[in-house]
Amino acid sequence: MKNITLSADESLIRKAREKAARENSSLNNRFREWLETYAALESPVSEYREVMKKLGYASPGRKFTREEMHER
Repeated sequence: MKNITLSADESLIRKAREKAARENSSLNNRFREWLETYAALESPVSEYREVMKKLGYASPGRKFTREEMHER
């Protein structure tokens, strides 16, 4: 594992450590979890395109009129 150095306000670090301790974890573990999530995130556009690609099989068979799309 590679070490990195981050800078933050002392009071923020203290509060974050206290919160992690209340969650039976460490600030280091919480940061690793956050970093994994952050690295895995796609942009909303990429996520939309991926969903649309998966739903490519679904088709209404025709274009709907404006009135049909706004019908309740």
